[in-house]
Amino acid sequence: MMGRQEAGQAPLFYAFNLEDHVPASHMLRGIDRFLDLGELHQHLAPHYSHTGRPSIDPALLIRMLIVGYCFGIRSERRLCEEVHLNLAYRWFCRLGLEDAVPDHSTFSKNRHGRFRDNDTLRFVFEKVLERCLAEGLVGGEGFAIDASVIKADANRQKGVPGVDAAWDREMPLTRPIREYLQALDDAEAPRTPPKNVSLTDPAAQWTAAPGGPAFYAYSTNYLIDVKAGVIVDVEATPAYKTDEVEATRTMVDRVEQRFDLKPTRLIGDTAYGTSEMLGWMVDEKGIEPHVPVWDKAERKDGSLGRSDFRWDADANEYRCPQGKPLLSSGKPTADNTLIYRSNLHDCAGCELKPRCCPNTTHRRIARQVNEAARDVARQLSTTKRYAQSRRHRKKVEMLFAHLKRILRLDRLRLRGLKSARDEFLLAATAQNLRRMAAWLMPKSPEAAMATTL
Repeated sequence: MMGRQEAGQAPLFYAFNLEDHVPASHMLRGIDRFLDLGELHQHLAPHYSHTGRPSIDPALLIRMLIVGYCFGIRSERRLCEEVHLNLAYRWFCRLGLEDAVPDHSTFSKNRHGRFRDNDTLRFVFEKVLERCLAEGLVGGEGFAIDASVIKADANRQKGVPGVDAAWDREMPLTRPIREYLQALDDAEAPRTPPKNVSLTDPAAQWTAAPGGPAFYAYSTNYLIDVKAGVIVDVEATPAYKTDEVEATRTMVDRVEQRFDLKPTRLIGDTAYGTSEMLGWMVDEKGIEPHVPVWDKAERKDGSLGRSDFRWDADANEYRCPQGKPLLSSGKPTADNTLIYRSNLHDCAGCELKPRCCPNTTHRRIARQVNEAARDVARQLSTTKRYAQSRRHRKKVEMLFAHLKRILRLDRLRLRGLKSARDEFLLAATAQNLRRMAAWLMPKSPEAAMATTL
């Protein structure tokens, strides 16, 4: 018999418990288990008055932001609607059925105010990382570094050439422009004007992906531990290779200072195989550089390359295949290279000259000041550990794919470098929390029973 709902009188009282309506397997249960905001109030205490009306609990705002970044809810207005309707979100945010959800405008006021002034989002990120360390998900032996380009919230049509970019500082300026001009004022050395500058987000870099149109973008730089793919640090930069490489030094030094973690090996792609970077890894930090060497000295036309010449460190000279020396004046060039030259008379009658220097009178070899560190990287590239590191590097690529496809952070919603830093910190925090929930929470009732036995 077909059943029918009867429109009767609604009961006066309900026996309802949010805890009973959130499944044990829900991701937020795992995230709630590993998220500890107990020290957040003490961290923010200097930014609140001791008198007046109580403000919205900052822990509630952080929990709501984590929900938004964990589930790809990009709009804060929509986030408030989802928390209002979704029982699991209410449970995670410690809101009862009758509790009001904060207005979306509260987030922007706190993002650009207390949270940014006190570096609150980095504080939350590091507290989550501390929990990852306590749970044994960070090995500390191998780190991988990489950067991914994220589109800025800037119309590619609304830009001007960098040399023509100018703002009237006497007129009211938007926050991203004020931050950009302040960064220019604080820079230690003037920088070459970029090719194109956005009028709405001038800190974003004009860049182009291979085979696609140019656009304004920032880069999110991840430093991850390869044991479980936990993000140990994140840094926002304009989408510029030099800034991305420099961010590596910042992150490695910061993780060592704050968590006493320094990897044995650092894994990266060719962008991190420059002479200066390799010298920093080997000579200053004592880290094995598991990166391909950025090297253009080898020739592809069949003529003799630098590898055909033997280096004699004691004599500070190269020896050609015929045993003749190539000497240097000892004065490095502007790009920190030493030029080693052969003797004119040695090359004049050499039978290998057509293969060695067919278009010049003598052979020249450029040797980087940090060539010893480059040699270390070349030697490591022949080992099994290096081959394993190349496989481990895929973990950071997977995190970027997860960031863009699952968390939907393929385009920034906020403008300015500081706002990009906030978004990347929240996204990295969400990824680490999801990683802990996936790795450490029981997968099924049978698994949960097995862990209690």
